[in-house]
Amino acid sequence: METIGDTGDVVVRGEEELFIRTAHLFGVARDIACAANTMNTWAASRAKEVDPGDLDGRRVRKLYRPGVLLEAGRAERLRELARLGAHIRIAPDEINETIILDGRMAILAGDSSHGPRSFSVFTRGEVVAGVASLFEAAWRRATPLSVFDARFAEVRALAPRILDVLASGCKDETAARTLGLGLRTYRRRVAELMEALGATSRFQAGARARELGLI
Repeated sequence: METIGDTGDVVVRGEEELFIRTAHLFGVARDIACAANTMNTWAASRAKEVDPGDLDGRRVRKLYRPGVLLEAGRAERLRELARLGAHIRIAPDEINETIILDGRMAILAGDSSHGPRSFSVFTRGEVVAGVASLFEAAWRRATPLSVFDARFAEVRALAPRILDVLASGCKDETAARTLGLGLRTYRRRVAELMEALGATSRFQAGARARELGLI
């Protein structure tokens, strides 16, 4: 299959095709910027992007939504990457799932609700610059992993129990007593958990938690 260079913009179907056609670029890129809602978005390309011991001399910036810290084993994986030298931040808002390589190529993840996910690969300078500008704006608004992780620790510890009481359908007063929390504290923790899961309702939070294997 033909690899992608500087010949134009293309759309590829599925992560396997994306990896086949861009792996050579990940191997030589010195500046990698990545934004994703979960660590599964760029699963096929991730091995090249964050190969342990291969970050020396490379700038790797990774931007994620808070929910990634709830995924089993993901928080420790992010801490490991940070120890290796990757710069990781947590974004409070929805983000465009993107990879930018050396400021020369931008890869945007498409919708996955109708079969294999498509990826738009751009090499035109003005398009890449526009995508990079959006990434930089999101990066400036985001919180460094270490800061967010410390602030988020209590919510993460309570998450399974909160999800259990939400699934039971009991009233907030009963749920708060079950967890040994005040009512206002319980409601605040629920709101924080919903934010982390990218949910706008408690029902949606439960569905998202099931997707992540939290319940």
